[in-house]
Amino acid sequence: MSGHSKWATIKHKKGALDAKRGKLFTKLIKELTVAARMGGGEPDNNPRLRKAITDAKQQSMPGDTIKNAVKRGTGELEGAMYDEVLYEGTGPNGTLFLVEGATDNRNRTVAEIRKIFEKNNGNLGGAGVAAWAFDRKGVITLDKSGAHEDQLMEVAIGAGAEDYAEDGEEWSVTAPPESLQSVLDALETAKIVVKNSQLAFLPKTKKQVTGRDAEVLLNLAELLDDHDDVQNVYADFDVSDEELAKIS
Repeated sequence: MSGHSKWATIKHKKGALDAKRGKLFTKLIKELTVAARMGGGEPDNNPRLRKAITDAKQQSMPGDTIKNAVKRGTGELEGAMYDEVLYEGTGPNGTLFLVEGATDNRNRTVAEIRKIFEKNNGNLGGAGVAAWAFDRKGVITLDKSGAHEDQLMEVAIGAGAEDYAEDGEEWSVTAPPESLQSVLDALETAKIVVKNSQLAFLPKTKKQVTGRDAEVLLNLAELLDDHDDVQNVYADFDVSDEELAKIS
């Protein structure tokens, strides 16, 4: 149960090539601010903030930028206060989307997200339109060279992970949300390097799409992800390697 759709893989590769560091920093700063506002500014007592700081450091964000984002979240510094939002929508061929965001202007953001859906043969829906089709999970990715299967069985599953699977050159480990931190701690103790970790919405089933639908859906997912107020995009469609080759 990899949980990673092809468009997400494309997005990460494209993002690396395009070096969209400015937009990435914006998303990271928002997460730092929201995490500090929700759980306080002390990383030892706030797992979400601790992870946000780790993610920011992995992207070489300056220490002062991290500190200031946390202080804005706790109210020690003035600045925009962000609200967490979750949008649900539909795309072509009955596909479903969940869009996580952080915004300082809900009215502006919802109008812009609605426009993106409508321009790409989709619709922004109300609560419950898409959430039923996803499970909330902790997802951890590791380089295959960094751990073998026996280690994952012993360390990750032993610490509360539910499953693991090969995902190209990576291992993908899934865990209940409440067990994500304990699995990460166990991997760190075992000197197994984590490439990425997050709380994500994983589709219960995936819809295979082809042709024009695949092109439109990939474009819709990318446009949503590129929006400044969007933190994460999840969808229940999948595109085969053969179809991707045709599109590209």
